[in-house]
Amino acid sequence: MMSFKASIVLVLFLLVSNFSVQVLSVVQECGAEDDVGCIDKKKALPLKIIAIVSILVTSMIGVCLPLVTRSIPALSPERSLFVIVKAFAAGIILATGFMHVLPDSFDMLSSACLKDNPWHKFPFTGFVAMLSAIITLVIDSMATSLYSRKNKSGVVLPESRDQEMAVEESDGHFHGHHHGGKLINVEGSQLLRYRVIAMVLELGIIVHSIVIGLSLGASNNTCTIKGLVAALCFHQMFEGMGLGGCILQAEYGFLKKAAMAFFFAVTTPFGIALGMGLSSTYKENSPRSLITVGLLNASSSGLLIYMALVDLLAADFMGAKLQGSVKLQIKSYAAVLLGAGGMSLMAKWA
Repeated sequence: MMSFKASIVLVLFLLVSNFSVQVLSVVQECGAEDDVGCIDKKKALPLKIIAIVSILVTSMIGVCLPLVTRSIPALSPERSLFVIVKAFAAGIILATGFMHVLPDSFDMLSSACLKDNPWHKFPFTGFVAMLSAIITLVIDSMATSLYSRKNKSGVVLPESRDQEMAVEESDGHFHGHHHGGKLINVEGSQLLRYRVIAMVLELGIIVHSIVIGLSLGASNNTCTIKGLVAALCFHQMFEGMGLGGCILQAEYGFLKKAAMAFFFAVTTPFGIALGMGLSSTYKENSPRSLITVGLLNASSSGLLIYMALVDLLAADFMGAKLQGSVKLQIKSYAAVLLGAGGMSLMAKWA
């Protein structure tokens, strides 16, 4: 009789324990604040202000660094070193999509806070990322086609005012001249591709930057904000280098270059400020926030992965410059792995 009662008590204990663990996990998952000692709104405010300033400065440095390399002969677009640096930046963008944005979306859209039907019945993250990659392909292709029709002339001249380039046709060849250094002629179709790539890549990065800024701005956890600030500074700087390289190759005029650099640099600080303003109403683990941010992350990851693989890595590695040199290919592969590895390591903190 005692053994029977003991068995019942044991079973009840196991059931209650299991139920308690499930409830506790749901509470923690659904936004009960972990690390209660770290939650301090007053102490978090100066950290967020520091984050806005530091991320703005490092983002501006990262995106502007490639734009000033034309004055440095070793880093000009026609040199091998520029190709290696661009491969490094492409590896960073690829890892951002795979290691930062995509896992965040999986975590959000598989949260215990969301209803089983439909969020746990279907892999929405993979589906939205796939759709985003296909839509990016459509935009990439259609924009290139429309650009080509709009500019039917053989060569599209750079718009930069600080580069006076006289193009003259002689013996079937084009010769380009400008003040302050040698500038290679870029065929019209290739220049159009560079411009489309720069615009679409900026779109994907801006969406991602606003989302990560919003999450940081809405958080009052001082323990996590400190590490996030350093990680995001590194992240934005090198992501900016990748975008800056694409903007440089697009040969935009000064105003367009400045506008694209400005919008990249201010999006994450803007997201932080927006999160600070919405911190009283925005709950990071509320169902509405999880669904919205999760879907935005999924779409952003599809775009970033497509751009990194197709428009940056494949375009360069299958191009004439890298195909003509096995040594340069090996160096570029090492740069891709270094960039992707460094950004993957940062997934531990951000």
